[in-house]
Amino acid sequence: MKTKTQKAVEQPAPFTPGITRAMVRQHAYELFRDKLPRRPLTLEDWVLAEKDLVGNLETEAAEG
Repeated sequence: MKTKTQKAVEQPAPFTPGITRAMVRQHAYELFRDKLPRRPLTLEDWVLAEKDLVGNLETEAAEG
């Protein structure tokens, strides 16, 4: 069985206006707390963290 190994990448710049790298980094560390000690985050992880953060912020804005 083949397994894909994904390379760790530097944190990309956020594509959502008003979102900073620090905001995405903090959210990614909360989302992937169990993954980080064993391996670094991939590009897909960073994108997922940013999308999740934006979704959370939109939900909070709609409720408030």
